[in-house]
Amino acid sequence: MKLSFGLFVAAVSAMSVNALKANSEAGKDLMSKARRLEQDEDEDQMQWIADYSLKFQGCHHVYQWNQDVDEEEDVRLYAKRLARFRLCPSDECSTSSSGGCQSGYGDYVVDMATYVNSYYESFQQQLEEECNQYKENYCGCDDNDDEEGCLYTCYAEAEMEQCEEFIEDEEDGGDEFDVEEYLECAEWEAPDNDDERKRRRLEEEEEEEVQYFIGPYCSGQGGSVHMGLFTDDTCTTFADDEGGADTFESLAGYSLPFSGKSIVGEECFSCLEPNYDEEDEDEDDEEEVEINEACQVAYMSAGKCEYNLAGTISNPETSACNYIDGIKIIREDGMVLIKPEHPNAVATGFVVVFAMGFASMGLYVWYLRTRLGIKSDSFL
Repeated sequence: MKLSFGLFVAAVSAMSVNALKANSEAGKDLMSKARRLEQDEDEDQMQWIADYSLKFQGCHHVYQWNQDVDEEEDVRLYAKRLARFRLCPSDECSTSSSGGCQSGYGDYVVDMATYVNSYYESFQQQLEEECNQYKENYCGCDDNDDEEGCLYTCYAEAEMEQCEEFIEDEEDGGDEFDVEEYLECAEWEAPDNDDERKRRRLEEEEEEEVQYFIGPYCSGQGGSVHMGLFTDDTCTTFADDEGGADTFESLAGYSLPFSGKSIVGEECFSCLEPNYDEEDEDEDDEEEVEINEACQVAYMSAGKCEYNLAGTISNPETSACNYIDGIKIIREDGMVLIKPEHPNAVATGFVVVFAMGFASMGLYVWYLRTRLGIKSDSFL
């Protein structure tokens, strides 16, 4: 493996799985730096991203030694999860295409927790704003005696069922499970349950000192990110063969969110921060153009391969190209297999020599059999 690949993996390994949580100190610091991009001297170098869209291309994990091992039950090798994404020109980005675009793009790889955190927060913020805009402009449910039922009907008729979660947030104080708390590996405590069977099971697990943790993981062949239940604080060991989903449901009494669908979508997610202020809609002020936090954070934190952006940005980075190009094969369990970019010259030489040797031996055997056959005929 090339040296640059090893250095890049080492750099990525330095990122903790808890590297970026929106309300953590590190997260707040990174977010504050991202928000100051408009005032930075490097503003011009980042403005090109406003015309681009995020396209999630998949995820994978590599096993690494756990340097924080301090107890016998701690896992020695933990799964380090990485996400790969592409920045495509927004006017050329295709949601239906796995690649997103064919030219003028940049490829990136980043700690999966960082990507999922930044993407989910920005996506939810935009979705909530769009739902509120539709609610205020089209639903007309404010004076309805059954405002909640009116909103459900309004969203259903517009095929905007995804907005229903914000109705529950407003009326019922939110779901039992807060997804944002588990966008990185975090401890989870099973809720109290009146069912005697489940209560006995909880008591048995408490006696065994079982702890549970919830966090995102790569699913299938690396094409989606699901939520799973684990029995270790690195979110490596699943609680059961179904990604912990069965155990969670038996303990909580409801399904684990995003255990059956991906947290990260396959859509082209525009990096341009939407402007919902009607007073500014007609203003054409380029200084007001903003990049959303998902693109800012993902781009700033990622290893970059920007060969195809040479005509767009002045200093394209290529430090992660060898690593990204090496991600060729993904097994069903999401574990990446590295396929060498170029064949090994020494190994190829040995293969050629052995092939020639076998060919020569085959010709010699054929020659002997032919000569022996001629002699046999002469005796008849």
